[in-house]
Amino acid sequence: MKKFLLFLVTCLLLFLGLTYWSLAIGPSEIEISRVISPEVNSEEDYRNLELVEVAPTNQYHPNRLKSFMQGVNYRKAWETPVKAQVFFLDSFAIVKEGGGNQTRSLEIKGPDSIVYSLRSINKDPAPLIPRVAKILGLENIIIDGVSAQHPYGALLAASLSEAVGILYTHPRIVFVPEHPALGTFSRAYANRLYLLEYETEGAVNWTSYEHVLKIVETDDLQELKAELGAKLQIDEQMLVKARLFDILIGDWDRHAKQWGWVLQQQENSIRAIPLPGDRDNAFFRIDGVLPTLITNELVQPMVRPFEKDIDHIPGYVYPFDRYFLKSVPEEVFVEEAIRLKNELTDEKIRNAIAQWPAGAARLNGDEIFKKLKHRRDDLPKYAREFSKEIKNSKRDEKPLKGSEDLQLPAPLQKCFQCS
Repeated sequence: MKKFLLFLVTCLLLFLGLTYWSLAIGPSEIEISRVISPEVNSEEDYRNLELVEVAPTNQYHPNRLKSFMQGVNYRKAWETPVKAQVFFLDSFAIVKEGGGNQTRSLEIKGPDSIVYSLRSINKDPAPLIPRVAKILGLENIIIDGVSAQHPYGALLAASLSEAVGILYTHPRIVFVPEHPALGTFSRAYANRLYLLEYETEGAVNWTSYEHVLKIVETDDLQELKAELGAKLQIDEQMLVKARLFDILIGDWDRHAKQWGWVLQQQENSIRAIPLPGDRDNAFFRIDGVLPTLITNELVQPMVRPFEKDIDHIPGYVYPFDRYFLKSVPEEVFVEEAIRLKNELTDEKIRNAIAQWPAGAARLNGDEIFKKLKHRRDDLPKYAREFSKEIKNSKRDEKPLKGSEDLQLPAPLQKCFQCS
């Protein structure tokens, strides 16, 4: 017994030693959004360029131990240079600073009055680091975890969305040099890579839909529902399709603030068409000893890896789903899954990957193609499980994320159709 306990203690000490050793590994100098080519020295140089080649960061560069302990993830993609359009805000007005726990963003309005968002490709997960991790010196587990996100995953998600008729925000890669139009935001936002995309709200219609009144976020949709009642209905089939698409691409982080709604005037009613935003976690790749332990479904069930098989459907069910989709029949889920399966052909997947930045396609295209194909073929089975999980789970007592301050009728707080 003593020998067994000694063996366990030795294994624990070895594991802790390897963990802290792994966390200490990294570049001596971290580079963020480094311009590779051409050589530029001034704002004037940038204004004479259309494109620059930029490497997002060397922050996640590993050795074999770090790859073993903290995962291979998409580290090479984060180091691989990408071509980016040089973007100046000269004709844009900065509306406000936004962003979530990891992403810096600026909401900007163009001369066409359309609202756009500049979302940082590089992430800063510092707000997510719990105090105990700081005390124990384990911050790098959280910081390094960003390497599980693909820096250009949103672009591939957009191309796939286009292929199956799901709305998306049309992201493109831009590089923002230091220039006067940034004003007080220059220090935090200059000389960085961004995704420039449409906002999921705005008074101007940029979609292909006609008779659009405006684009609103989920909390505004709820307030309109309280005002209009049965005259306002969401497109449930399109929402089911969009949520199945989320599962297909492994985008597990889909709370209410990550959705907009395109309000289309019908003859005697208003149709709300779902508009997904924020694709940071699409194709989320988890491997390595520490991430695998931390994201186990018994420890962190809502963080799901993008693998060939989906092993924990409950991890994809959000309060958002119980709020909007609990009363939708299972048949609708299956029908939309079959439709999505038929629409997303192998050729369309290949074409979407071909539109990706060349470095990303070379590094990760084949792997993602194989996983998408496998998940697509089993999508009707996953749709049934998804529907059952939504129906069998209890309605949430708390408001949806982003709606905490709304004064809604009690039924509408629980369910969109309960009003």
